[in-house]
Amino acid sequence: MAHSTDRRQFLAGSLTATVALGTGTQLASANDEKVAQEYYELRTYQIPSSEKQAVVHDYLESALIPALRRQRIDRVGVFTQLDKPADVSIFVLIPYPTLDAVGNRNAQLESDKAYQQAAAKLFSLPKSDPAYTRINSRFMKAFSGMPVIELPETTAAKQPRIFELRTYESHNEEKAALKVDMFNAGEIDIMRDVKMAPVFYGEMLIGDDVPNLTYMLSATDMDAHEEHWKGFLSHPEWDRMNKLAKYKDTVSKITKWYLQPTPYSHI
Repeated sequence: MAHSTDRRQFLAGSLTATVALGTGTQLASANDEKVAQEYYELRTYQIPSSEKQAVVHDYLESALIPALRRQRIDRVGVFTQLDKPADVSIFVLIPYPTLDAVGNRNAQLESDKAYQQAAAKLFSLPKSDPAYTRINSRFMKAFSGMPVIELPETTAAKQPRIFELRTYESHNEEKAALKVDMFNAGEIDIMRDVKMAPVFYGEMLIGDDVPNLTYMLSATDMDAHEEHWKGFLSHPEWDRMNKLAKYKDTVSKITKWYLQPTPYSHI
């Protein structure tokens, strides 16, 4: 087996990251230091009924996402659960280029007349009958090994696709940092190598169940996704990394969701 450094150089040299900018795309090296690490907000809208889910979908598609685009915030992903269709929660992934973009967002929404008009239906619902009960929000910073969202080829082609969202909890901050290091040191490259089509990796800065990290994978369907996982688990470089003493006990709990994109999702 090649040494780990040689293996990582081979993987990094044979792969590119799709960096979405505005309405276009360009190819950039996955290790390009000039690409700043994004910040991610992962929202979960807790919704009481399918009727109210339709109201929230309309708000997201017609009001929030267009307003974010006017703030130069794009590639917003919107998803529902694939394996639990009775759950009417909506998952929303919002990438921010800087912390200032996050800090200025609400003030800009308040002064955006087009947004206020488009959001009027949701805002007019009474306290006794709201569109959603709560918004759970988590805030992350992208890994250096994958500093921006990578859009799957199926997204650009508007083909059927599914996603797996995973959270890895750790029992202390040191172990959480080591798990992030493990991804940056080669685990991300292995996932690309076996066609898992990762979308993002985020270190949780603010949210529930910290310390943890969250990432998203994509595939054409569940059968293909399961095959990709088989390829990952049997990959010789993963077998080597998984045996390294420094990465022992870095994950204490794994939570996962299987998602499908809405028709208006950018991802």
